[in-house]
Amino acid sequence: MRVSIVGGGYVGLVTGACFSELGHQVTIVEIDPEKIRAINAGSPPIYEEGLEGILKKNAGQNLNAEAGYTSVAEADIVFICVGTPPKPDGSVDLSYIESASSSIGKALQNSEGYCVVVVKSTVPPDTTGTIVRHAVLHASGRTEREIGFAMNPEFLREGRAVADFMKPDRIVIGSSDPRAGHQVERVYDALHAPVIHTKTSAAEMIKYASNAFLATKVSFSNEMGNICKMMGIDVYEVMKGVGLDHRIGPLFLNAGTGFGGSCFPKDVSALVSLAEARGLKPELLQAVLAVNEAQPSRMIEILEKRAGPLDGKQVAVLGLAFKDNTDDIRDSRAIPVIQKLLKIGARISAYDPLAIPQMKKVFPEISYHSTAADALRGADACIVMTEWPEFSRLDREFDLMAHRIIIEGRKILTCKGVEGICW
Repeated sequence: MRVSIVGGGYVGLVTGACFSELGHQVTIVEIDPEKIRAINAGSPPIYEEGLEGILKKNAGQNLNAEAGYTSVAEADIVFICVGTPPKPDGSVDLSYIESASSSIGKALQNSEGYCVVVVKSTVPPDTTGTIVRHAVLHASGRTEREIGFAMNPEFLREGRAVADFMKPDRIVIGSSDPRAGHQVERVYDALHAPVIHTKTSAAEMIKYASNAFLATKVSFSNEMGNICKMMGIDVYEVMKGVGLDHRIGPLFLNAGTGFGGSCFPKDVSALVSLAEARGLKPELLQAVLAVNEAQPSRMIEILEKRAGPLDGKQVAVLGLAFKDNTDDIRDSRAIPVIQKLLKIGARISAYDPLAIPQMKKVFPEISYHSTAADALRGADACIVMTEWPEFSRLDREFDLMAHRIIIEGRKILTCKGVEGICW
């Protein structure tokens, strides 16, 4: 099929690359010239395991990137993969969605044949059926007999997105009519997964509900971890026993510093905002966010109990990305920790395998190092924020510290003398 992807960010790039790997003819529409050059050269502008190999194989063949919307006019299916950032009040900014929809509509003015416009960005219920539908039809001057509409949420974990795309748990398709839904299902023919057909509003809510539930599991685990620590109980033993219950499952039960990234914080906040706008008080979701915001402060409290006043002391921060296997620092729990340490007056030496260039844009004033050992050298204390596998092998490197005080936010270390945030 001829597939156009509007937006070459994280979701759009992974989606476009994987569709090209499945044999479709894919064009990514992107406004950033640097991203366009990188994609066409087969060099991913982001780090994602397996992505570079797919780009090198398909760039210039099944996959191309361009600045204009020329490809949309000839596409069988167009995916909207633009950003939906939060507003200050937690609600969703849909300006990029509206702009993309209008541009798609203009490109479809003189096209021939049937095309389906699919929203893959995370949007509030009714966005596809109202804002997107109206903007596309108005700009194109065409009818719903010629243009179909669908919502096809993504469920990609950063660091594992290519594998998640190729082996999905399910494919959710919300559509305006059966013809549009069938067109979307066709593009996934090469994959083997349950396909769920719904209304567009239900598909939009499935994405929010999924992320909100996973975020709830994280905050619940952290709350249990805080209680267990006060009672001298290993929360990891507790949650292992809990997770073996088939009704609960073991995933997202690892207690620690909380959730971050581009999805959970934004999507839970958006769901809270949606509920409040309709006169509801989503107390559980509000608590999920409150627990998550409080966790990083616990790291500082534990550190001060062990190391004393931190003013003027050197603190090594290992791990800057919001999770392992990615360079993404969006809502990383390391950010509020570093902010608090700087406010106290601590000196920070930091290391991360991938995320240093991104974090330098946020904290240019702190010291960055090319290895964990260099970051630890002479440090009065250390905080481990991200569960990078290489950290599990650290031991003698901690002997380079002035004082071997190690506080762990993710349970990854195997050496002795470590205290965890929840254990």
